[in-house]
Amino acid sequence: MGETGLSPPPHRSDFASGRCVGTAQGWASSAPVLVGHRVQDRAQRHPPLLEVSGAVKVLEGVAMELEDCAFPTLCGVEIGDGANHIFDGANVAMLVGASPRTKGMERSDLLGANGAIFAAQGQALAANAASDLRVVVTGNPANTNAYIAYHNAPGVPAERFTALTRLDHNRALHQLAVKAKRPVGEVTNMTIWGNHSSTQYPDVFNARINGENAACWVGDDAWINFEFIPTVAKRGAAVIAARGASSAASAADATIKHVRDWFAGTPAGGWTSMGVVSDGSYDVPAGLVSSFPVTTSKGDWKIVQDLPISAFARHFIQTSVSELVSEAEAVKELGFVK
Repeated sequence: MGETGLSPPPHRSDFASGRCVGTAQGWASSAPVLVGHRVQDRAQRHPPLLEVSGAVKVLEGVAMELEDCAFPTLCGVEIGDGANHIFDGANVAMLVGASPRTKGMERSDLLGANGAIFAAQGQALAANAASDLRVVVTGNPANTNAYIAYHNAPGVPAERFTALTRLDHNRALHQLAVKAKRPVGEVTNMTIWGNHSSTQYPDVFNARINGENAACWVGDDAWINFEFIPTVAKRGAAVIAARGASSAASAADATIKHVRDWFAGTPAGGWTSMGVVSDGSYDVPAGLVSSFPVTTSKGDWKIVQDLPISAFARHFIQTSVSELVSEAEAVKELGFVK
C-alpha cells in the first residue's frame, strides 16, 4: 500500500544527513553500524539517543564508545530520557528497545509493559517529529509494538510505521544459501510472512536462487518442512540459548538494511520483507502490522501482489496472522489501542 499526498520522504543523501534517532540499550550495537555506514557524501551525524531514566548512565557509556570509534561522520552524540526532546525534528526513528520477557511473565504482562512504552513513544513522535517521519520498530514484540505506536500517533500516516522482519529474512537467506551451496547474494525474493515470532512463515516457494525457483533448486521437501522453516522461525531462541542474550549485531545490521532499502529502494524485479500495515492483501486483516513481501522506493513501500500461495503456505500464514489478531485484541483490552 503506497502513500500519496504525503510529505515527500528524504532522498538517499538526506537519509544520511537527516535526524535519525534511536531508543534504548540496543544502540550499544546498532549506533556504530549507523554512524559508520559508508555513504558517498560522508554526511556528518549527530545521533540523538533515548533511554529510560534508570539507564541513562549506561547510555553515557554507549556515547563514549561511539566517540572512541572516531568515525569521520560523527560530529557528536546527544543522549537523554525525554522522548519529546529526543524525538524533536526526527526524520527516522529506530525504536530498538523494549521491555524484555522475564521468568514467570505471562504474554499479557509483556504486552502490557510494552504497551505503555510504545503508546508514549507514538504520542511523542506525533507531537515532535518532522513531517517526513519514518519509523522502524525493532523491540519485541515488534509487530504489535508498531501497531500500538501508530495507533497512538495522531496525524502521522499509519504507513510510516514498520516492524523489523528483515532479521528473519536474512536468516532465511543464509539457511537457503548453505543448503543450495551457493553464495547468499544469489538468493533473492525471500519473503517472511506474518509475525516476528516462532509462528512466522519463511517462504522458499516464491524465492529464487540464481534466478530459478528456490524450492525446485533445493528439491527437498522434507528439509524445507522440518529443517528450514523451524530453524528460521526459532533462530532467535537458538541465539539466546547460545550466547545468553538476544540477537544484537545481527539485529542492528538488519535494522540499518531495513531503513537503507526503504529509502534507496529494492532492486528491479526483487523485493524484501517488512512488517507493514496491512491493506487486506492476502486476507490479512486491514490495520494489522504483518510481514509481507514489499518493494520500496524513497521512503515508500508497496506490497507485492498476486504471489501464488499454496494451501500448505496459507496454513502457516493464517496461524501467524491469528497470533497477530490475538495480540491486537489483547492490547485493545489493556486500553493501549482504541
